[in-house]
Amino acid sequence: MIVDAEDHFSLEKKAIMDTQNKKVQEWERLMDTFQQKPEFSKNGEKWILMNKIFDLSEYE
Repeated sequence: MIVDAEDHFSLEKKAIMDTQNKKVQEWERLMDTFQQKPEFSKNGEKWILMNKIFDLSEYE
């Protein structure tokens, strides 16, 4: 998943909002049936930040 967000975006605030959103929780339960957590993930950790390695806009 790629998140393109404003500079003031907060992953922590989004996580709180997601836990309070019934549709998001329904979607997460459904996706859990398809996703595998990385072996190195911490307990309960599902999403892991990655470093950007490619940006198409640099070539436009």
